[in-house]
Formats: sequence, C-alpha cells, structure tokens
Amino acid sequence: MTRRISIFGATGSVGMSTLDLIGREPDAYEVVALTAHRDVDALAQAARAHHARIAVIGEETRYTDLRDALAGSGIEAMAGPQALIDAACAGAEWTMAAIVGCAGLAPTIAALRTGGTVALANKESLVSAGALMMEAARASGATLLPVDSEHNAIFQCLAGSRFEDVSRIILTASGGPFRTRSRAEMGGITPAQAVAHPNWSMGAKISVDSATMMNKGLELIEAAHLFPIGLDRIEILVHPQSVIHSMVEFRDRSTLAQLGSPDMRIPIAHALGWPARIATPCQPLDLTRIGRLDFEAPDPVRFPALRLARDAGAAGGTAPAILNAANEVAVAAFLDGMIGFLDIAAIVEDVLSRYEVIMPSSMEDVLVADAGARDLARHVMERLTV
Repeated sequence: MTRRISIFGATGSVGMSTLDLIGREPDAYEVVALTAHRDVDALAQAARAHHARIAVIGEETRYTDLRDALAGSGIEAMAGPQALIDAACAGAEWTMAAIVGCAGLAPTIAALRTGGTVALANKESLVSAGALMMEAARASGATLLPVDSEHNAIFQCLAGSRFEDVSRIILTASGGPFRTRSRAEMGGITPAQAVAHPNWSMGAKISVDSATMMNKGLELIEAAHLFPIGLDRIEILVHPQSVIHSMVEFRDRSTLAQLGSPDMRIPIAHALGWPARIATPCQPLDLTRIGRLDFEAPDPVRFPALRLARDAGAAGGTAPAILNAANEVAVAAFLDGMIGFLDIAAIVEDVLSRYEVIMPSSMEDVLVADAGARDLARHVMERLTV
C-alpha cells in the first residue's frame, strides 16, 4: 500500500534527503504536500518530480512566482503561515517536520493534532513548546518519531525498554569545527569557517549551532521531552568521529550504543520505514578504516551555549523558547557579518538574564515569548554594533 506523506522544509538538507529516499521507491509513497520558505524554483521542481498534490511557499510574497512555476501541473499552489497549517491537515499519514527554527512550530502541532505520524527534525519547535507538543501528541494519539541522529539513536537503543530501567542517556557531539580552538582563536571565526562542519552536511544555521555547540544544548532540552528520565540524567559526550550517535545506560550498567555513518538518510529511513526497516544507499560502516573512536568531556567555558541551554531547560516554562529565539536572531546576524562568533552566546545570555520567564498555557504564550525575545536580542545587538 502507498503511504501518504508530506515534507515540511522540502528544500532543506533533511527535506532533500527525504525526497532522495522516497524517489527510490516512488510507488510506495503518495506525496500530499511539500513546503519551502522562499526557494520557489527548488520547491516547484520537487513538487513536479514527486507529483505532489500541494506546494506551499512560506513567504506570502512569492505566491505568484510559485503559481506560475506550477502552471499546467495540476499542483495546488499555496502561500503563507496559514497555508502551512492547512497543508499539515491535508491528509498525510506521515509528516516530515523539517522547517528550520520556531517557524515550524504551528504546522508541526497542526500535524500532531491530526493523529498521524510526525517525524521530527525541527528541534526548535520541541525546545520552545515541548510540553504543548507532547500533550498534542497524547491527545490525538499521534506518533512522534525523532529524526535528529542523536535522538533517533536513543529511540533505537530504548526499543522494548522501560524508562524506569534507564540510568542515563548520553548524547554524543562531534564538537564541531572548533573543538580544539581556544576562546581567543574563536574570536576571529568567520561565517564561512563556521558552516564547514567536519563530518555532517547541514544547512548554515544548524552548522553554526554545531560550531557554538548550541545545537547540542537544544538537543539536550529536546531529549528531556522525548525521553522523560530527568534533565540531570542526560549527559553530553564529545565524540569527534560521529560514529556513535548516542548511548543509553541501563540500571544494570549495560550500555547500548547506536552506530552508523554520518548520513542523515539513515535516521530518516528509520523514521520513514518504522516499525519496519527500509534500505538506503548509504555507505556501510567500516570500523577498520575508521580505526579508533575517541571521547572527551565538553568544555562549557569555551562553549558557554551548553551551560545556557542546560540552565534554560532546568528553568522550564518559556526559558527554552527565549533561549532559542535569541539564538536564532544572533546566528542570523553572525551569518550576515553583523556580529562576531563569540557574540552569539553573549547575546543569548544577556537576553535570558533580562526576559521574564512564565509558564505557558498555550501556543500563543510561547509565540509571544519568542517574539519578545527576538526584539530584545535585536536591541542587545544594536548596542554591540554601535
């Protein structure tokens, strides 16, 4: 039987990897909706190639361009935030949530409320509104499958186990491209250097997050929602080879690890085929070629984002949403050459210290905190750049 699927963030690295997998078995999938933020040409090309029913461009001003690009195809063109939500309710059984940033929150929750399966690659949504998302999944009976390589690894290690049997969860981190750099050396890092990840092929924003290690901090908060054993029992371990994607230690002191080549198509395929397994074109793991696996403790002094994320996760409420919003603004400014690499964490810390944390009761509360933290982050940046 064909599976009805939608891909939110279809032109990003995760979206393109998902399209690569479904394109290898086109008869197994029916594409309901594909979305992109502003890349009309790539979205239209993907929608035509995979015979999508709906194509949505997030930036409303690009609607006419998308409509014209799809002329004669029979594919419905839509645009804007509400169109993303509508597409999430368009009848897909399986949805890839891969929109970068908090912009993916509303359509992801909409997809969860349909009661289908949501493959989550948008960590920022779960960081900002984790309690609300998990409640939406429980209320509808939706299945939430983690796609981040680390969380997917934990999910695989936990198969058939009970949370009460888990002693700790160990999130592995590559350490990013500046793992061995001093704080002084990192002061002169350029955007081009920051997006050059040593192991993974990723988008610019997540690559910078990896370089600051904020990505691992966000994953720490995400893991606490997905695997509720307590934030203090989730640890981070630097593993430069990116072969072990995460580990779970049980109370009998057995430790299970999930290994694989650093290719996002592997965790995507796990979520796409779950509960079965599907084939991928990925390279098999060759441990004889790799030769060694190294580990080291993370350095929260050189990488303060780790401390900021753990503190925000422990504070709860809107603190993680504030952390994420300030980081998104700071990373965008760094990529635009407006601030330095070390300014990213400094801006986030400043915003966290000044913005009031509340306990959100609705998605609107989260979005208000997100918008306010972004405004404050911009104000903080203005002082830095004067």
